[in-house]
Amino acid sequence: MSKRNKNRIMQQTDLYEEARRRYQEIIEVKQEKEVSVAKSLPGKIHIASTKDRTQFYLRKSPEEKTGRYISKSDKTRLKAYIQKDYDEKVIKLLDKEERILGRFLKGADYTDCIQRLYSDNTDEVKAFIAPVDITDEDYKKAWMNMQYRGKEISDYVQFYKTNRKERVRSKSELNIANALAAKGIPYKYECPLDINGICVYPDFTVLNVRKRKQIYWEHRGMMDDKDYARNSVMKIKMYMKNGIFVGRNLIITEETSANPLGTDEIEAVIREYFINV
Repeated sequence: MSKRNKNRIMQQTDLYEEARRRYQEIIEVKQEKEVSVAKSLPGKIHIASTKDRTQFYLRKSPEEKTGRYISKSDKTRLKAYIQKDYDEKVIKLLDKEERILGRFLKGADYTDCIQRLYSDNTDEVKAFIAPVDITDEDYKKAWMNMQYRGKEISDYVQFYKTNRKERVRSKSELNIANALAAKGIPYKYECPLDINGICVYPDFTVLNVRKRKQIYWEHRGMMDDKDYARNSVMKIKMYMKNGIFVGRNLIITEETSANPLGTDEIEAVIREYFINV
């Protein structure tokens, strides 16, 4: 994206995704209830409630005004008819919500159209456009192209080289970097972050592309070292004071010399924060 045309890009929203999930759930629940009602006993329950008592009557046809009294001791029949009455009311309401969501979801196509309006152009044409929205692929590319200067790792200290030929400080960081890269998840290693005038270097700054959200990943690799653990705690406290919280936009993994970080744990974190979201 041209720096000359740098502007505000619309944030991604979970609105349509949540609506799709709800729409599918409505269809499934409605089908279950329709099957239940179809199998239920004929007739309809009438509940007569006063301040002092509640009575139940079975109406076998709509023409019946009162119906046949059902004793409260007949719990099996009461449960069947009251559940049927509840299910029928639920079906009617679900019908209405399904129609509303169906109309709403037709508008989801416009989001893709707006993004493609910019992203389907050549780079030469894009240079003349200040877009309001772009595709995930273009967003990822622009994010990765933003240059930064990380903390230098000297030739004279131990380091590991990732599949992207970056230097990292530990075997576990190597595994994290390679796992992210293997799944096409964009990340930056030790990208500087300004917190109230203090420059800190999160181990990884990772982009959740679909949500257009940066998540910081701190790996605390020497938690059996007291000084290291104390400094790590102070860093996390500084994050929290500045709106960076574990579970929201901060990931913490830990290990000790006796309990190293497993590749299965790394995979689980990636699934939770960047794939199954």
